[in-house]
Amino acid sequence: MSGQEKTIIKNEEWMCAKCGVSLVPKNTIFAYMGMTFSHEVLRCPSCGMAFISKELADGKMAEVEQLMEDK
Repeated sequence: MSGQEKTIIKNEEWMCAKCGVSLVPKNTIFAYMGMTFSHEVLRCPSCGMAFISKELADGKMAEVEQLMEDK
């Protein structure tokens, strides 16, 4: 997943800017500091790029990150 790629909206549907196909919900495993957790996020079925919303990044991901750093 590249930070330079951006996701675009087309017809109120999330689309992959790289592939031009609709993103689909998929359970995704995230790893941080040797620990893993999973969450369903929108992903491109072609290239696999994941869309991480601001709400997810500032919410659950920040919470898990803090819990792991406190250990």
